[in-house]
This record gives sequence, C-alpha cells and structure tokens, in this order.
Amino acid sequence: MNIQTRAVSATAPNAATAEWLRGAGIVLAGSLLVALCARVALPLPFTPVPLTLQPFAVLALGMLLAPRLAATTLAAYLIEGAAGLPVFAPGVAGLAGFAHLFGPTGGYLLSYPVAAFAVAALWRTSRRNFTWALISAAAGNAIILGVGAVWLSIYTHASAGTVLTQAVMSFLPGDALKVATAAALGFQWHRIRQSRNPQPPTV
Repeated sequence: MNIQTRAVSATAPNAATAEWLRGAGIVLAGSLLVALCARVALPLPFTPVPLTLQPFAVLALGMLLAPRLAATTLAAYLIEGAAGLPVFAPGVAGLAGFAHLFGPTGGYLLSYPVAAFAVAALWRTSRRNFTWALISAAAGNAIILGVGAVWLSIYTHASAGTVLTQAVMSFLPGDALKVATAAALGFQWHRIRQSRNPQPPTV
C-alpha cells in the first residue's frame, strides 16, 4: 500500500464521521426549532387543538432539508417528546410525554415525519419555482390537517361537521400564512444556493 492509498483510506472514515456529525447536528437543531415553535401556542375555546407554529416548522424543514433528513428530524422530535422532554405544545388536555401522542393532537404530531418527507420530495422533484414551493408546502399542510382530523374524529367520536370545524376550518387562515412563509423561505434558500453554485451551461 503506497502513501497515496493510505491517505485516501484514512480520509474516507474521517469524511464519513464528519458527514454523520453534520447530519446529527441538523437533526438536533431542526427538532429544537419545532420545539421552540410548539411553545408559541394559543388555546382555542371551541377545539381541543391549540393554534401553534409547529406546522410552520415542519413545512420549513421540508423545504430546506432532503426528504430522509427532514423525516428523521421530525421522528427525532417525536421521540424526544415521547421520552418526556418538554418539546410538545403545553396545556393539551394535561397530557405529557408518550401519552401526548394519544391525545387530541396526536394525529397532527404523528403526521409530521410524513408531511416533512412529502414536502421535501415534492419540492426536490419539481421545477423549483415559487409556484411549486407553494404546492409542496400546501401538500404537506394538507397531510397534517387530514391526519389530524381523522385522529380527532376517532378520539372524540364527534360528527364529521364538528371535526371539520375543530380540526381543519379553524386553522386554514393561519395555515395559509404558514404555507406561504415556508414556501418563500425554501424558494429563497434555493436561489441563494443556486447563486453560490451555478450550474454549468449545457451544450
């Protein structure tokens, strides 16, 4: 084995370690972002589901990260909450830790990894313009609302009209703003990265 081969062999594990540490740091920072957004919670008198910034964080992470990394980040967030860390929105039916995932907001929470993966996958296979940014974020938001509504229906045994009001309609105005903001963030980040790493001209 010559010196050059030894150098390459020594560099490969170091690169793999650095990549793993980078991914772990992103997962930790992303789950912290969701936890901070969960603290911004406004209880609503007509529904057990509070108004929070969590969906915005989920959509934003989907727009900024690769699909598997986005899903892993949100899965880590759920694991942190299930383990008892104070990362979920406070004051939801007095639940904490693992029990929180089976409360009225459990459907929303469990949908987060799927929604983040869907946003990231759709955005990265699209034309990467602002229209597709909006479509990608809106699709993720629809997954969150849909799964949340189905779970709340099972949890409360309420009528379809009541669940629609409590789990979907009441959040649409705020969610529209979250979708637009997450889409704009992802689109601008893509443009910045493009300007730093321009694609070579095609012949």
